[in-house]
Amino acid sequence: MGVAELLLVGVVILLGLCGVLVPGVLGSWLVWAAVLWWALKDPQPVSWGVLVGATAALLLSQVVRWALPPRRLRASGATPRMAVYAGTGALLGFLLLPVLGAIPGFMAGVYVHERLRLGRHAEAMASLRTAMRSGGSSVLTELFTCLLIAGAWLGATIWG
Repeated sequence: MGVAELLLVGVVILLGLCGVLVPGVLGSWLVWAAVLWWALKDPQPVSWGVLVGATAALLLSQVVRWALPPRRLRASGATPRMAVYAGTGALLGFLLLPVLGAIPGFMAGVYVHERLRLGRHAEAMASLRTAMRSGGSSVLTELFTCLLIAGAWLGATIWG
């Protein structure tokens, strides 16, 4: 697989990661489709392993999401700007504290947004709890899974 095709797969994965934060967009399946495309174009054992792992992780993520409360983020006051802060926090957390840093990064992003919007720590914490109960945990589950898949793809592409 050439460099241009790898960059295109990376762009599709990045679009899928952004799509997870947008309601109604099937971002996780876009990430999976990009990994499938990569595995079909570059049939190596490591690419098939990443595809199988991505499929299992996404199916498990869907099961966990069905067990969580339904998304009602708009009713809780979540805005698209909050999604940007949360997504940026999750990505930075994922990079700074590999893998597990995405969870506190996501919550820190929501907190920072609410602290800037509301101005007080207590109100920002209350808003963070409301956002996480209203579907933020579902978004975090899906985003964390997609970050894991993106990391596995990037690792397999660089070192595989």
